[in-house]
Amino acid sequence: MIFPNRDNSLKTSDFYYHLPKEYIAQKPVHPRDSSRLMTYNRESSTVNHKRFFNLIDCLNPNDLLILNQTRVIHARLFGRKIASGGKIELLLLREIDKMTWQAMVGGKGLRPGTQIIIDQGPGAIIREDLGGPLRLVQFQEPIEPFLDQIGIVPLPPYIYETLSEPERYQTIYARQSGSAAAPTAGLHFTDKLLNSIRERGVRIEQVTLHIGLDTFAPVQTEDPREHIIHREWCQLPEQTAYAVNEIKIMGGRIIAVGTTSVRTLETAARSSPIRGKIDPFEGETDLYILPGYDFQVVDCMLTNFHLPESTLLMMVSAFAGRKKILELYEIAMNKGYRFYSFGDAMLLE
Repeated sequence: MIFPNRDNSLKTSDFYYHLPKEYIAQKPVHPRDSSRLMTYNRESSTVNHKRFFNLIDCLNPNDLLILNQTRVIHARLFGRKIASGGKIELLLLREIDKMTWQAMVGGKGLRPGTQIIIDQGPGAIIREDLGGPLRLVQFQEPIEPFLDQIGIVPLPPYIYETLSEPERYQTIYARQSGSAAAPTAGLHFTDKLLNSIRERGVRIEQVTLHIGLDTFAPVQTEDPREHIIHREWCQLPEQTAYAVNEIKIMGGRIIAVGTTSVRTLETAARSSPIRGKIDPFEGETDLYILPGYDFQVVDCMLTNFHLPESTLLMMVSAFAGRKKILELYEIAMNKGYRFYSFGDAMLLE
């Protein structure tokens, strides 16, 4: 669902900025919370530069931190066609049922009816051509139990270096498997930092949103409203809904860690009959947030620096203003911040 933009002249190119490739972080920092943190206060227009472990100084008792507990699956698989022996590659994107997945495929002649076998795994058949490299793949038995042994964690297309520790592309609180990419704003947290945040009186709750690879895709249409937003499965449990509503009544802030947490919270909010109150939610979301969107739940957003002309850049622009976000990105480049998945973070208050 696209929410109306008040500026009918808005173009996708309005969200372009040039980023030299040396700013794209290829490896995560160690320890996780030593990454840099830019803070921007929307009311005072003040910008500060900190380390991520200083986040605790930005939080108040009775604030509520919302984390996305999704876990990246070992979704990259290799195999061959049974008839010809030709090599194939699958990137699992979405589980349709225990035997069937939507996948991105690499290899020639992968038409419906083609039988394949996964290296050290089960056989499968291409059931449907979904357009481009997308296929519906049906396995002979559930593939998920094999993934940790035979699959590879997929990294974003702009990361070229091999990751020696695959767990560094998981948050420390990742619990529910299903994502093709990590909720990268959460990669900065350590157990020590989360414990310190709790001791400060800040509450922490979880949502789940399984991220698809479309999150990295730039918008191709000239008018961003004509872009077809990707659907993602998300869940906001009863405990989290209760905490959000309680904190709102108490005057605390809802701080969404990452655009995925924002999307989940605001999806739940739009289905509620009472503005600012949310109910538990589970299902697909097609929420597409552009400038002009009226945020109902989220008070603060913790996020990384996003790709040009992406729906994620448009979302943070809706929260803090397009011109201001591009100005903050320019400041970040001038000060040597690291961008994208393994890069630094910003707190929009």
